[in-house]
Amino acid sequence: MNHIAEALAPFGTTIFAEITALAARHGAVDLSQGFPDFDGPDFVKKAAIDAIDNHHNQYARTAGIAPLNRIIAHNWHARTGIEIDPDTQVTVTTGCTEGIAAALLGLLNPGDEIILFEPYYDSYPALTARVGATPRYVALRPDASGRFTFDPDDLKAAFSDHTRAIMVNTPHNPTGTVFDRSELECIADLCRSRDVIAITDEVYEHLVFEGAHIHLQTLPGMDERTITLSSLGKTFSLTGWKVGWAIASEELSRAVRAAHQFITFCTATPFQHGAVAALGAPASYYERFVAEYRSKRDYLCDSLVRIGFKVRPPDGTYFILADHSAFGTGDDVAFVRRLIEEIGVAAIPPTSFYAHPEHGRSLVRFAFCKREETLRSAVARLEALAR
Repeated sequence: MNHIAEALAPFGTTIFAEITALAARHGAVDLSQGFPDFDGPDFVKKAAIDAIDNHHNQYARTAGIAPLNRIIAHNWHARTGIEIDPDTQVTVTTGCTEGIAAALLGLLNPGDEIILFEPYYDSYPALTARVGATPRYVALRPDASGRFTFDPDDLKAAFSDHTRAIMVNTPHNPTGTVFDRSELECIADLCRSRDVIAITDEVYEHLVFEGAHIHLQTLPGMDERTITLSSLGKTFSLTGWKVGWAIASEELSRAVRAAHQFITFCTATPFQHGAVAALGAPASYYERFVAEYRSKRDYLCDSLVRIGFKVRPPDGTYFILADHSAFGTGDDVAFVRRLIEEIGVAAIPPTSFYAHPEHGRSLVRFAFCKREETLRSAVARLEALAR
């Protein structure tokens, strides 16, 4: 007997859980799930430990502890020049995934439409289904250079009288695209003219190798119609802490909080204190962070090209979306199974991130948020493909 709610039943178990289990059975080097195999900075961990020792172990206020909200607002002002009220415009969430859930639950009604770019983070369509909204998909496809982008006409056609929101992920997982100003202006023009809310997932905002990350919320007319979501985990290699936040106008923040208070109520108090220390890191931390990941990106991209994959280095994030067609192993699911069972390396088949799987069957996603020795071990095994 199936007890799963009808809205969620079609989504089954996430691809991440399936691949992790298969990789463990075969002893594969795991380049699938997007979390580091190393810890974040000691000064951040120590701040959380000190918070535990100093009795910060009870519920925090639902919007976040005051010092964390203040430093999020301070950093936003430093980056954008826009002042925000930390008490009414910043909401601390249990990771960005909870922020996404709170935004969709707080904003969308059954029958509303939301525009999703595909490939997408897998929670987007599941949460859309749970709230009874209808997704309208716009494909990101590689241009002549291999960079994934959207056709402005496709995007315009996706808007209708029922469109309530659009989800924008930049830097983009899994394609590695960092939307440029012209792409964001195209999105903003449509949001302004159709009175649509933008929800931006910007968890890789500090992991940009080429170009620059631009906050959609800073474009003219978008401050009052954008919810900017981000988190601590990717930038500070502490994905298990699940500390995220939403920045929005007071009105949109009320919508996020209307749902957030009934999902988690608040985020783990000691980790919020650790987040305060993290977000106070100097510019040198971010410079070193990007430099280290650039080295990992370049090593894995160069290795994959040498082995026979078709690769365009990502402009941001810590994922590489590579074309595996040269190896003649059917679709992405079959290829990933071969990688795990015969080669001993785990990756993600990206058709799980598409409403139209035909767009992703020739592709495979590798994560390079790993130690150097992990990447070298994976490459040594992948070289069997070339032979």
